[in-house]
Amino acid sequence: MPSKTRSDASDYLARTAVRALIDEAELTPKPALVDRRGNGAHADLDLALMVRSARSLHPGFAAMATAAAADGPTQVLRETLGRIGRETENAMLAVTHGSNTHRGAVWVLGLLVAAAARERTCCPLEVAAIAADISRHRDPFATLSLSNGLRVKRRYGVRGARGEAADGFPHVVSLALPMLRQSRSSGDDEDAARLDALLAIMSSLDDTCLLHRGGYEALSIAKRGAAEALAAGGTGTLTGRVHLHRLDCALVACNASPGGAADLLAATLFLDRIERDGSLSISPS
Repeated sequence: MPSKTRSDASDYLARTAVRALIDEAELTPKPALVDRRGNGAHADLDLALMVRSARSLHPGFAAMATAAAADGPTQVLRETLGRIGRETENAMLAVTHGSNTHRGAVWVLGLLVAAAARERTCCPLEVAAIAADISRHRDPFATLSLSNGLRVKRRYGVRGARGEAADGFPHVVSLALPMLRQSRSSGDDEDAARLDALLAIMSSLDDTCLLHRGGYEALSIAKRGAAEALAAGGTGTLTGRVHLHRLDCALVACNASPGGAADLLAATLFLDRIERDGSLSISPS
C-alpha cells in the first residue's frame, strides 16, 4: 500500500472500522444477534439501524485516529479519546433514537483505531498492545454512572470490556484471529471463517451482555454451545451448522445475545483487514 497523508490514514482507519462493524452486523446466521434474517434477541434493533449506527461513527473514529497520530503523552491522549468517544456516542444515539447499538464498539474499535494511528502499524499484536497501554490510563472526566456493564462486573466479578482492553484483547489476538485464519486455510468460505471466529470468542468470553440479560444460565449456554459447534467441525460443516442453529434457538429463548462477542468480532475483522491491506506509513507531504 502506498504511503498515506495523515488525513488519508485517519480516514482509512475510520472507514475500515465502520466496514468491520457493518460486516459483523451482516454476517449470517449469528446466534441471537441482529443479522440478515432478523433481529435475534433484540426487539429494538434491526439490520438497517445497525448499519446507520455504524456509519455515524466514522467522524468519531477519524478524530480519534487524528488525535493519536499527533503522538502526545498517553494520559493526554486517553482523556482526548474519552471526550471524542462521548461525543461519538451522542451522535450514535441521535441516529438510533436512543438505542444502544454500538457503545461497546466505540470503546473497543476506538482504542484500536487510535493505537494503529499512533504507531502507524498494521500488526495486530502491536496494535492490541498499544491499545492496552492507552486503556490503562484513567480518564478523570468520565462519568461514574452505574451502567449495565458496571453492574454486571460488580455482581459477577468479571472483567468486562475494559479488562479485555487492558489485557491486550486476548480473545481477539489469541482466539478469534487464529481461528479466522485456520478456517480460511482449511477451505471454508469467508462467512464460515468469520462465524467460527465469533464462536471462538463466545466459547471463552465472560460476555457482560449475556450476563446482563440472562445471567449465568445464558453465559453457560453460549460457552457450551459455541464450543460444541467448533468441536463438531465448525460452521463450514453441516453438523457444525446444526449446533449453531441450536445455540441460536437457546439464546433467543433466554432473550439474551452475545453483544460483547460481536464487538470483539468486529475488532477481529478490523485488525485482519489492516494487516492484509499493508502499510500505514505516512508520506512526508
